[in-house]
Amino acid sequence: MDLSARAAELADERRPFVRATVVRAQQPTSTRPGDRAIVLPDGTIEGFVGGHCAHDSVRRAAIGAVASGESVLLRILPDGGPAYPDVPGADVVVNPCLSGGAMEIFLEPCLPAPIVRVAGATPVADAVARVLAVLDVDVRRGSAAGDGEAAVIVASLGGDEPAVIREALDSGVGYVALVASDRRGPAIVDELELDDTERAVVHTPAGLPIGARTPGEIAVSIAAELVRTIRIEQLGSVPAGTWGAALTVVDPVCGMTVVVDSETPHLQIDGEDYWFCAPGCRRAYEKERARCS
Repeated sequence: MDLSARAAELADERRPFVRATVVRAQQPTSTRPGDRAIVLPDGTIEGFVGGHCAHDSVRRAAIGAVASGESVLLRILPDGGPAYPDVPGADVVVNPCLSGGAMEIFLEPCLPAPIVRVAGATPVADAVARVLAVLDVDVRRGSAAGDGEAAVIVASLGGDEPAVIREALDSGVGYVALVASDRRGPAIVDELELDDTERAVVHTPAGLPIGARTPGEIAVSIAAELVRTIRIEQLGSVPAGTWGAALTVVDPVCGMTVVVDSETPHLQIDGEDYWFCAPGCRRAYEKERARCS
């Protein structure tokens, strides 16, 4: 599989994924430095960064990387092996299933940029679009709502602003900025008769209070407020439940937490399901149950 082409395809489709790269592999392991894979939200691993024993550790670390939005170095250690220091940016797990040899895998979350729509054909709207173009956001122009928008900036300085705001709120936008004066902005919001939750989404006058006057200064103040909302309030983050929602269970042999998918080794005994980190644990459990029956 061409993982670079696959990553480009996922990015074009605005689908989140995690890029995994083996940076260290101590023998005996089935991997070597440079092995790569892509981890999808359903736990599927495309590519190769280790066998079954490593998969669950990679999946769980990928979920954590997506939640934080930060890359992480996953260190997978065999049971009883030499310890690594626990440092920021590194996730250390002991995997009793590992046959031997430590592994280090770099996990990089690749999340779609938040879509920000700028409504209006004014100097302020043009300045906002130019300033936002240097940020990690997907800038769209126009008054009509689109799918998946995280923020809408209304900089038309007139026109049917209430309708644009109402449509944005109805589509679930998490941040609406209305460029208006101290008097006109609140009057427009009052006209909409918003509830408390909706009112908290609408920011007017738009932007942080930095004394902005020119279109460029107003754009900078709005961009700063938007960045604060993205970074601190997690605007545009991957919605809860869309990543890592797969069933997790405990391997009855080695005690590992296992993410269940179509490839997870499985047994059904007397109507009860058991999942395992690797075929070896499944065989061991099957033999133990047969011996005790």
